[in-house]
Amino acid sequence: MRLRVEFTTEPFDLEETPAHALVAREVIETAGLDAVDVGPFGNTAEGGAERVLAAVDALLRGSLQAGATRITLQVNALGDEAGEGGG
Repeated sequence: MRLRVEFTTEPFDLEETPAHALVAREVIETAGLDAVDVGPFGNTAEGGAERVLAAVDALLRGSLQAGATRITLQVNALGDEAGEGGG
């Protein structure tokens, strides 16, 4: 199964990227996911279920530890793909 994750971390700071946002960005960009789009007001990525779920776990733990006070998260199931190993 493929999943799409969309998330934001708070608090926002438009003058300097907060540590929690940098952690979230690093987690998503190094998780081996597809269609990664990182921006100041929202972030998305897609991939196999196991990779997305592992990235979400790391994202939540790392961002909270780095000072996030709120993480808004949405995960959508995109369906199965032939040959998709999920990990």
